[in-house]
Amino acid sequence: MKLIHCADLHLDSKMESNLGKEKAKERKGELLYTFERMINYAVENAVQAILIAGDMFDTKTISATARNTVLNAITGHPDINFYYLKGNHDKDNFLSGVDELPDNLRLFNDTWTSYGEDASDIVITGVELSADNAMSVYNSLVLDSNKFNIVMMHGQEAESESKDKAEVINLKALRNRGIDYLALGHVHFYKLESLDPRATYCYPGCLEGRGFDECGEHGFVLLDIDETTKQCRKEFVPFAKRRLYEIPVDVSDCSTTADMTKKAKACVAAAGCSTDSLIKLVLKGTVDVESDKDVDYLLTSFKDTYYFAKCYDETSLKIDIDDYMLDQSLKGEYVRQVMADSTISDSDKTKIIRYGLQVLAGEEVR
Repeated sequence: MKLIHCADLHLDSKMESNLGKEKAKERKGELLYTFERMINYAVENAVQAILIAGDMFDTKTISATARNTVLNAITGHPDINFYYLKGNHDKDNFLSGVDELPDNLRLFNDTWTSYGEDASDIVITGVELSADNAMSVYNSLVLDSNKFNIVMMHGQEAESESKDKAEVINLKALRNRGIDYLALGHVHFYKLESLDPRATYCYPGCLEGRGFDECGEHGFVLLDIDETTKQCRKEFVPFAKRRLYEIPVDVSDCSTTADMTKKAKACVAAAGCSTDSLIKLVLKGTVDVESDKDVDYLLTSFKDTYYFAKCYDETSLKIDIDDYMLDQSLKGEYVRQVMADSTISDSDKTKIIRYGLQVLAGEEVR
């Protein structure tokens, strides 16, 4: 039997933290379409159940398009059972106005709820954590060790209980309880680890990276369970339409914007970024105070090549004071005056000198 384990879809995310209005709207639609593509994948690969381990939506206010798309996807695929466990971003209004729940939609609440897959020994059990049940819920978990037990929860893994956060999952309390696969949500990156000699626990991560704190591959986990031997094969399936990259670029040996651009292009090529990617360049290293560094111009060629590009300048400036102390030009006098001012910190002196030298050279101050 094949199942998909996904989580943290965050449908209806505004996507505006990096993108302009038009691309934010486009990415918002791509998140929803990736969900539909995943269901098409399920159909094409004879998947019988989809586990959604929390945070299907991003906010309590859900657009009609997102709500109807999800409902239509569920009702339009009656041969696939959907197990939807709410996360900390999800609210009850997804199903508001729905007179009758789809027969293939299974829901959970704040007490353990179990579903047996038709004509199989696979049981899917889940609970939604809250401030009221977070401390006591583990004591009431009862599983049949003769079954293949999938347990669904949404929260941050920990090795002990927490009185402060309802979304903390106490792994210690779940060990040796007859679990075969612990299907989790909340962490936005893929992680598969051993829980005990019998069980593994897994975060599939989010389907699509939304910001540069979610770089790397994203997708879902495909489970293939042999119902005779109760052995389970687990495969992470990369599935995002676009990938985000944060790329450090050491420009210490560069003295011009052209040199820095060449170095950045080499780093991007080495990272294997496709043109439909979102990339964040981070300039690092130490550059001379009189170096030609125009970050806006450096970024121009990347904006034309990639779906989205931005650049952060984290370089520090170096200045060899000895080069200016005997310089009789206006630049030399300016540098000596700044260096002699005891009211200015050393780091500010370097910045002030750079700005002053740009002005004296007739350049735009950046």
